[in-house]
Amino acid sequence: MAGTTYLALLRGINVGGKNKVPMAALKALLEEIGLEDVSTYIASGNAMFRSKLAAATIARKIEDGLTSTFKLDDELVKVLVLSHAQLKAIVDKRPKGFGDAPDTYHSDAVFLMDIDRDEAFAVFKPRDGVDKVWPGDGMIYSQRLSAERTKSRLSKIMESPLYKSMTIRSWQTTQKLLELLEAGGK
Repeated sequence: MAGTTYLALLRGINVGGKNKVPMAALKALLEEIGLEDVSTYIASGNAMFRSKLAAATIARKIEDGLTSTFKLDDELVKVLVLSHAQLKAIVDKRPKGFGDAPDTYHSDAVFLMDIDRDEAFAVFKPRDGVDKVWPGDGMIYSQRLSAERTKSRLSKIMESPLYKSMTIRSWQTTQKLLELLEAGGK
């Protein structure tokens, strides 16, 4: 099968002991809904696969499958499906130096799901000298000074109702996911 190589980012599973979804069961579910060459990466809800379907259709099928197969708080669960090209653009267009000093900064990619970037960006209230944020295409780049991370305001976004339309991956995980997509998910 040809098709597009995709990455699915699952929000709200395997976080804080809630909404547990074993990766083997997730892989089986994705194969059951017709996705091919499925692989997963770490238990935080990352899956790579190929499909001829559109990203929005795949996201809907995954969300429906998750909530009907597993006992989940479906208000927390949301799925974002990105093509390999979209993820590559996110990595390639990062702000200069972003993610280059992991011993100094905690860097994250905040992926947006069915929410306008500018509306989401307004929720971030960076603390001078601690936090920095940059708008991206369908996401927000967020960085906080590791030595001052307890003073970071990043956790404040969790208080916003818009947080339900975001999923966060560390920059290292984001880069690893791109690497896996480029290697065919293996």
